[in-house]
Amino acid sequence: MAPVTMTETVPSFSPGSAVSSALRGYLALCLALQVPRLDSAQFTVAGPDHPIVVSLGGEAVLPCHLSPRVSAETMEVRWFRFKFSAIVHRYKDGRDQRDEQMPGYQGRTELLKDNITRGSVSLRIHNVQLSDHGKYTCLFQSGDSYEEAKLELQVGVSGSDPHISVEDHQDGGIRITCQSAGWHPEPEAQWRDAHGQLLPSASEKIFKNNNGLFQSQISLVVTKDSNQNLSCSVRNLILNEKKISTISKAEQFFPRVSPWLVALTVILALLAVLIPLASYCVWQQRRTKDKLQAELRWRCAQLYAVDVTLDPDTANPQLVLSEDRKRVSDGGTRQDLPDNPERFDPWLCVLGAERLTGGRCYWEVEVGDKTRWELGVCRESVRRKGDVTLSPGNGYWAVCLCYREYSARTDPTTPLPVSARPGRVGIFLDYEAGEVSFYNVTDRSHLFTFTDTFSGPLRPYFCPGHRYWGTNAAPLTICPVPAQPQGISVPDRDPAAQTGPSQR
Repeated sequence: MAPVTMTETVPSFSPGSAVSSALRGYLALCLALQVPRLDSAQFTVAGPDHPIVVSLGGEAVLPCHLSPRVSAETMEVRWFRFKFSAIVHRYKDGRDQRDEQMPGYQGRTELLKDNITRGSVSLRIHNVQLSDHGKYTCLFQSGDSYEEAKLELQVGVSGSDPHISVEDHQDGGIRITCQSAGWHPEPEAQWRDAHGQLLPSASEKIFKNNNGLFQSQISLVVTKDSNQNLSCSVRNLILNEKKISTISKAEQFFPRVSPWLVALTVILALLAVLIPLASYCVWQQRRTKDKLQAELRWRCAQLYAVDVTLDPDTANPQLVLSEDRKRVSDGGTRQDLPDNPERFDPWLCVLGAERLTGGRCYWEVEVGDKTRWELGVCRESVRRKGDVTLSPGNGYWAVCLCYREYSARTDPTTPLPVSARPGRVGIFLDYEAGEVSFYNVTDRSHLFTFTDTFSGPLRPYFCPGHRYWGTNAAPLTICPVPAQPQGISVPDRDPAAQTGPSQR
């Protein structure tokens, strides 16, 4: 049997192979360290790639969503402006957090959560203001992970129609100026000829007024040779809205003057002054007479003053009544009160305790500087639950201040011209005559009178306005009516008409 020879192989050492092994180990370590980071990046945040454009006073919806579409119910969602702490709206722990909200947005923001389980949480801003214009950041945070997206809100306002006026002589021609105010953001102003060709302007000014809106002023020099129609246009670039004013041929600025034309012009100018002056004198005389008659009717109405108090059983749970039941205001939070059939919900109103079944009754309510309120009378049988539409057809005879406009709740509503802001309002009910009259106690003027036919008990009606509707939290106060001076006599329709309200 042949001998077997065993050979031992010794591995050889190479510096290049050692470096390669070390490099492969380093790469493996980097990949291992990168794995947790990849796991932590669980979502991204996306918003629109174009600005959101809205008109002043409207509603803006700023969309924002997660990708992939995972639920954001347990996440923190923060909308902010210039810095992280400038909070527009914050959602955390499954509810809205309003404590850190900037004062300018309080009561005007709403987080739309209908699709929150699909990662979509848009922000709605009510009653958009000029200060809302600019950049916004939408941030989602889950644990230690967070992502954000930026978007822009642009607030647009279309201003007045351009006004063209003659300014002065310049460079052998006449300088005409086109002005328009009330725009946001800065508008684009242009002069064009009859063929739509752009004309170079002599000067152009755009400046911001104290109200935050822009005014445009653009000038052009026309000569006798400028025998063409001209137009001035001002355009809002973000709303893509344009307003145009035109003038006829430029030769109208260089007329041939006739003596007869001068005389006729003087006569017409005198008539233009005298006729309006005479009309004004007649109008002023009639206005003074009407004002005196209105004040006399108000003084007569005050003779039927009654003591009116508030009925807590009808008050919306969010309203706060004083102990003497003479004042009512929006408390801002819902109270734990019995949900009886007489209570209004969700409409923020309360009725007077008195049942008005006949005769004449008068009371006064202090409204102060409140920016929203509603006052009047209603049928005792009006619907108390759900939305309330104020109109005589639904049993309400009321006037209101809403969005800086005074109006009577007719159908449709009737705007009320007010010369002096009412600090106190008087309400006079003549049951048999079918009249509910309202007076501005501040200047003793008549506001409005409803004429109808009444049947069944009526109740005084009060609505102090919702503090989140842009009004302040000041109360409505039922005030004592001062005693009337001697010498005012009132003709009685019927002795029975002297009766006041019956108590519940």
